[in-house]
Amino acid sequence: MSLDGRVVLERRLHELQVEHRDLDEVVARLAATSDTDELLIKRLKKRKLQLKDQIARLRSLLIPDLDA
Repeated sequence: MSLDGRVVLERRLHELQVEHRDLDEVVARLAATSDTDELLIKRLKKRKLQLKDQIARLRSLLIPDLDA
């Protein structure tokens, strides 16, 4: 992988991690209120899972290939 490609992937990884962390905070705040829209919380949690999968894929791509 080229250096430029690696930088792009690392930047995207950081963006996804920030979005995941932000969603985590939003879900926690919404869950703490009594008049919470459960459907909204479910959608946010689903988005968090999607982000988690994308983060895992990007981390996997950033691991250097080692010849055995």
